[in-house]
Amino acid sequence: MADTVLYEVSDGLATITLNRPEAMNALNIATKVALREAAESAARDTAVRAILLTAAGDRAFCVGQDLKEHIGLLVADRETGSGQTMSTVKEHYNPIVKALTEAPKPVVAAVNGVAAGAGFGFALAADYRVVAETAAFNTSFAGVALTADSGISWTLPRVVGPGRAADLLLFPRSISAQDALELGIANRLVPAAELRAEGEKVARALAEGPTVAYAAIKEAVAYGMTHSLAETLEKEDELQTRAGQSEDHAIAVQAFVNKEKPKYLGR
Repeated sequence: MADTVLYEVSDGLATITLNRPEAMNALNIATKVALREAAESAARDTAVRAILLTAAGDRAFCVGQDLKEHIGLLVADRETGSGQTMSTVKEHYNPIVKALTEAPKPVVAAVNGVAAGAGFGFALAADYRVVAETAAFNTSFAGVALTADSGISWTLPRVVGPGRAADLLLFPRSISAQDALELGIANRLVPAAELRAEGEKVARALAEGPTVAYAAIKEAVAYGMTHSLAETLEKEDELQTRAGQSEDHAIAVQAFVNKEKPKYLGR
């Protein structure tokens, strides 16, 4: 894995850190490949019970595509007619978003600075966003004559509603951390100096929680957004049966009876 993305697993928590602060954590090919590998590894590793996605530096979480690299690739495409430049959506962005949204465990994004374009999309792919008071968000795509990618056409309307999503996509602009909180993009605002500690605190609390139940909650919410009430009720029955058969459910019930704090096993 390239050093543009750092990956560490400790006590059930996988921490993925974008590590190109000098480039505002822009996504060149090496970074996209490494991020895809890290996200997929964290999603499938049964020892990982929560994922923390964050970034190095204090200026940017991720400003999206590395446009300096992108320009060179566009020129090469025109010269060769290969058309390979835009394959990055299928090869990189889609697998990254699927790994984060479909991971059977909670994903927390600790947003330390500007999250633009695909960086915004990756933050929205998380289940919970802890955001520095100095951070900002921008869809960016229309500003460079592109459409939405990185799942943002699916996630953004579900967070802010279709009308606001259309506005933010058609007229890209900087959204302050406070505005992001009011729109529901940010779940929690913290001073920039406290972001990493607070992000880890939230993620570790989830890593110590009932993982099977969390996975079921993620699946239920995603399913319910695109299915009828009748279908969703059937899905809830299926998922509740799964959660109810978990060891963690038995542990939680016994702890409740004993008036103790449960110590979950994640299974």
